[in-house]
Amino acid sequence: MKFTPEKYKIADEAMRPFIDPEEIWEYINTTKSSKERVREIITKSLSKKRLTLEEVAVLINATDPELINEIKEGARELKRTIYGNRIVLFAPLYIGNKCSNNCTYCGFRSSNTNAERKTLNDEEIVNEIKALEDNGQKRLVLVYGDHEQYNPEYIVHTVKLAYSVKKNNGEIRRVNINAAPLDIDGFKIIKESGIGTYQIFQETYNSEAYKTYHLRGKKADFSYRLTALDRAQEAGLDDVGIGALFGLYDWRYEVLALVRHSNHLEACYNVGPHTISFPRIKDASMLQMGEKYFVRDEDFIKLIAILRLAVPYTGMILTAREPAKLRNEVIQFGVSQIDGGTKLELGSYSKNLNQEQNLNKGQFRINDDRSLNEIIDELLQQDMLPSFCTACYRLGRTGEHFMEFSVPGFIKRYCTPNAILTLAEYLLDYAPEATKNKGWHVIEKNIEQLNDEIKSGLKNKLELLKQGKRDLYY
Repeated sequence: MKFTPEKYKIADEAMRPFIDPEEIWEYINTTKSSKERVREIITKSLSKKRLTLEEVAVLINATDPELINEIKEGARELKRTIYGNRIVLFAPLYIGNKCSNNCTYCGFRSSNTNAERKTLNDEEIVNEIKALEDNGQKRLVLVYGDHEQYNPEYIVHTVKLAYSVKKNNGEIRRVNINAAPLDIDGFKIIKESGIGTYQIFQETYNSEAYKTYHLRGKKADFSYRLTALDRAQEAGLDDVGIGALFGLYDWRYEVLALVRHSNHLEACYNVGPHTISFPRIKDASMLQMGEKYFVRDEDFIKLIAILRLAVPYTGMILTAREPAKLRNEVIQFGVSQIDGGTKLELGSYSKNLNQEQNLNKGQFRINDDRSLNEIIDELLQQDMLPSFCTACYRLGRTGEHFMEFSVPGFIKRYCTPNAILTLAEYLLDYAPEATKNKGWHVIEKNIEQLNDEIKSGLKNKLELLKQGKRDLYY
């Protein structure tokens, strides 16, 4: 079945939605895998070409351990080609957990009478951000429940507040949003605040399964949520993130649906999603669901590698829902962003809470409770390059423009030097001595791989950082 922009328009403008369950299941049930075909598809992806749904289905249906290893190795190589050895770091900051929806998998749902509801006031938000800056964070995703209080004007207020907080050398340079779908006017209001990515996860792309989990509230409207990012694009907000909550439905279906959603946005707006997220169901207060669709670790690792091959230029986010050991493994196969030092209970960054997680105060359980520095330290041990870079977003190298820049030479000219500069800031301002030693060693190692022209300019910028300058980038 050939993909054409005309066929997959917004749901209310077409004969059928751009997510067609019958079509997706046909790919899953009829597509055959062979060694030759799998290897052809991996080769195509390594040439930085997007994969079709049929090609993604071939990878999904590959069960031979040898082929699965080749899929993972292909994803590893593709990641190195496009992203180098960088891992971008961020922190989630929950602003409020009031919610009018009743989603059976979420601790914030309206029927959960055990949940301790709270919305941070301005002073509390400032204190949280100061605490995050004290740890070296430069990038945040602000998270809101789906509630009338968290309207576009309120979100804009909190975004501007986040950008305004400066403590010593600390500042927030990138604010992403994870919030409810809006109408076009709402997205226009949000865009003016200077946000980065607006994330809306469909949770499950199967409309029938969706009904069983979303019992009440605006979120119960499958189509309104599915077309939310179309409205964002119509509003001029073209930096968007999609995701599925794995464990609600068959993971094979969700992977194909994520690729279809990516194709739809790119075909209609010439800009695919900036990021794809793939959280797995974890414990939450009063969790109400079965285990039929829970995703095993081996399938989870496989689906991450497949998504990397399917959408070469799209950022992929792995959260602290997953344990440290698994996170350290799968960042090799395509993940480009992870959170660090994550705390989900409202107000917990500034209080420096270290006790057992209280699921009545958080949305779900996190399984990687390492501090930001512990994560950076382990990344350095793996010869990864921790990055807080925000240069591309601030210079307009996003959306369709990123594809223009993502050619041989771009990584070494822009991405690696910018990652090095942000890591150097962290080492100078926040890192303990042992991490500093590892960090400068990794920086020197990466500098040696650059050409002489870039190397010279980068060394000059590093000297300026050591003299007290900040926020230097290419």
